[in-house]
Amino acid sequence: MSRKLDESRRLQKRAEQLIPGGVNSPVRAFKSVESEPPFITRGQGSHMWDADGNEYIDYVGSWGPLILGHADPGVLDAILNAAGNGTSFGASTAAEADLAELVIEAFPEVKKIRFVSSGTEATMSAIRLARAYTKRKYIIKFEGCYHGHADALLVKAGSGIATLGIPGSAGVLEEVSQFTIALPFNDTEVLEQAFSKFRHQIACVIVEPVVGNMGCVPGNGGYLANLRTITQREKTVLIFDEVMTGFRVAYGGAQELYGIKPDLTTFGKIIGGGLPVGAYGGAAEIMDLVAPLGPMYQAGTLSGNPLAMAAGIATLKHLRDKKGEIYPRLESLSAKLVDGVAAAAKDAGVPLTSNRVGSMFTWFFTGEAVTDWESASKSDIEAFGRFFRAMLDAGIYLPASQYEAAFLGAAHSDEDVEKTISASRKSMGKAKR
Repeated sequence: MSRKLDESRRLQKRAEQLIPGGVNSPVRAFKSVESEPPFITRGQGSHMWDADGNEYIDYVGSWGPLILGHADPGVLDAILNAAGNGTSFGASTAAEADLAELVIEAFPEVKKIRFVSSGTEATMSAIRLARAYTKRKYIIKFEGCYHGHADALLVKAGSGIATLGIPGSAGVLEEVSQFTIALPFNDTEVLEQAFSKFRHQIACVIVEPVVGNMGCVPGNGGYLANLRTITQREKTVLIFDEVMTGFRVAYGGAQELYGIKPDLTTFGKIIGGGLPVGAYGGAAEIMDLVAPLGPMYQAGTLSGNPLAMAAGIATLKHLRDKKGEIYPRLESLSAKLVDGVAAAAKDAGVPLTSNRVGSMFTWFFTGEAVTDWESASKSDIEAFGRFFRAMLDAGIYLPASQYEAAFLGAAHSDEDVEKTISASRKSMGKAKR
């Protein structure tokens, strides 16, 4: 189909006069795919519509949290009922403990939890807490893993063994980033060398157990188990950043899927039904260091706000009550979609590698296996851009970056998947040019 974008173009030009780049998050600008962004006006189930009336099958889902789809009736009812009693109080409500119980029930290693307003706040707070608990300075993150835009986490990975991070963004001070060690993902040997070099100095290791921000990249073999063994041996806090994977790759997240027990876990918008929310939680011994019980300070006026709590309760109750139906179906339908598009690429002679964990996936435009940032970065970005634009014109809305994971949700139908595979057959021809 040929999309009309007259109204979206008008809205973009207006926004550019008022907002940097016309967007409030950089990937929305569609710069990396050399395309024009549609302005979305509404969503229903697995579909979205833009300001020009174009309809899309959505595989972004607000970057993962809308596992039940857009405008789910149960979630909407919960939000409206909560809003009828007031939108924000800056005081405690019973719903906060109700949602906490649901999260803790699904994640047994989380004994206590603190709600915040974003995934960035969650990871930032978890790292501060790990430093307070261990009384150590250094942290380890992995190249290609994004944990929000806190200064200490916006670090470019250095080459070689355990090189110290340098700022990956203007405005980030070297004095802050010098305590962040960036390592290649899926490399146990380098991890061991880092712990040897910084012996008894590493407060925590933070990791996406299934990476979603260099595309979908799972841990290889026993990598996560090795990570757990090493951090336990070194008395270093292991933080699983489950902002993307929590309640997504399994009801109990990646730690349920892989049988790994982290010390702290961070969560994102899925626990708020897609509304602005985040959380961090873990063992009571660690969490009791958080104010007002302990000396680690963290606060927020909108933390645990009534609307997000209500939406989260509705979402998690539905996932809990229907998990025996929802998760097997997500697995089978996602496999059908990912394999179908991969087959279309093979038929068209386009080098493609597919990575998938449950309903989280990426098609990398490379013939090599993708296991870390170095291998992911070898993808043919121009081919991906051509594929993306062709799919968008066909009414398929994918992440506007080779390095972002895509998501399938409970609202997607077999017909959606068939249409997507069919569109990919034509789009792969354009990607090859």
